[in-house]
Amino acid sequence: MAQDYDVIVIGGGPGGYVAAIRCAQLGLKTACIDAGMDKSGNKPALGGTCLNVGCIPSKALLDSSHHFEQLTHLEAHGITVGKASMDAATMVRRKDGIVSQLTGGIAQLFKANKVTHLPGFGQLLAQGQVRFSPHEGKVETLTCKQVILASGSVPVELPFLPFDHKRILDNTDILNLEKIPKKLGIIGAGVIGLEMGTVWRRLGTEVTILEAMDTLLPPADADIRKQAARIFKQQGLDIRLGAKVTAAKAHSRGVNVDVEVGGKAEQLKFDYLLVAVGRKPASEGLLAEGCGVEVNERGQVVVDDLCRTGVDGVWAIGDLVRGPMLAHKASEEGIAVAERIAGQKPHVDFDHIPWVIYTHPEIAWAGKTEAELKEAGIPYRAGSFPFAATGRALAMGESHGLVKMLAHAETDRILGVHILGPQASELIAEAVVAMEFAGSSEDIARIVHAHPTLAEAMHEAALAVDNRAIHKANRR
Repeated sequence: MAQDYDVIVIGGGPGGYVAAIRCAQLGLKTACIDAGMDKSGNKPALGGTCLNVGCIPSKALLDSSHHFEQLTHLEAHGITVGKASMDAATMVRRKDGIVSQLTGGIAQLFKANKVTHLPGFGQLLAQGQVRFSPHEGKVETLTCKQVILASGSVPVELPFLPFDHKRILDNTDILNLEKIPKKLGIIGAGVIGLEMGTVWRRLGTEVTILEAMDTLLPPADADIRKQAARIFKQQGLDIRLGAKVTAAKAHSRGVNVDVEVGGKAEQLKFDYLLVAVGRKPASEGLLAEGCGVEVNERGQVVVDDLCRTGVDGVWAIGDLVRGPMLAHKASEEGIAVAERIAGQKPHVDFDHIPWVIYTHPEIAWAGKTEAELKEAGIPYRAGSFPFAATGRALAMGESHGLVKMLAHAETDRILGVHILGPQASELIAEAVVAMEFAGSSEDIARIVHAHPTLAEAMHEAALAVDNRAIHKANRR
């Protein structure tokens, strides 16, 4: 049977659409099958979870709510504003406009790069074949030389607490609330829970976050976790650790939630309940019986370090496989796979992938935590510097948080950088570049950083590794 395509990508999220574009750039005849639809359900929308109901829309809401909160706290600047109000429906429409612009931009990029967009569902068959079930039209069997599986992930639904999408919400539902609730309950104090809790808390909602674990943000460094928890509490987020939700019942006016904390049971009442306990690979229905691709007990497609499955010519990337569920990780894997298909030898360093949580202040890190270094028996030195000691942060009125740097005790190579503070999402890039080039804390310490900037905290943290920070007292 003649080959229809060189490459078929199943999934048009940050991994899939990037992989498709790169394949086309490399001269490969490429198609991308994607089931995504816009909010109305009437028009195909590329971009996956990230652009449609994840990274981008959540940041739009975070930005809107941040402006509102700033507007209501300007007295220290000598600015008096009358009673401010927020129209949540307008905020949501702005978010929808941003999403539409970006998803439409991907469609234009597909046209410019001659990627064939196939709206519908894709399923891997055997022997270089893919079943394509379009949103409109007849099911087709397509043939290709290579397949890239990039179907992403979906929210985890608790067995005893199914989404009704009216009062018990998933991460998509919470983005579309057009009225500000009085009380919002959130199960899960991870990235989604903290970010969405931040949005609605700023707008006046009483937010309670119920986290089953006894520790907030276990992947983060302990010093960052402790300060973040204290700041969130000061801001008004009610985060209850060790809280086990045992049942919930929705009704016309809200949700009643049964929870146990420290062996004590109580019932909480909310207008809405967001269930944000994680995501799982969207592998259901992706693989036809007999296709040969292995899936593990977590629903992940099994791949090697190069994203190859056990079937020749079949690759898998992004949330579908091992590693952190991060859009930028998926994109880099997609580019790497495209280049491997074309015969190149790219590299993705999974040790230095940055993590970001867009609370306020932001949280970002890359590399190892102190706990990980101790467990591995790696000797290290640590240096930290508070934003409260930087002129720029004080002038901005955003002096919470710190930069913490960990370097090898013998080689001085930077092993990890952890940031809690303003623009942490941007500042972490310097640390990632330094670690990718095997840089040392001394390298950062010897680089001239502009004054006054937030980046000076990175500079001083590097100096503090050697106990010679200038603008804070050093250890004796």
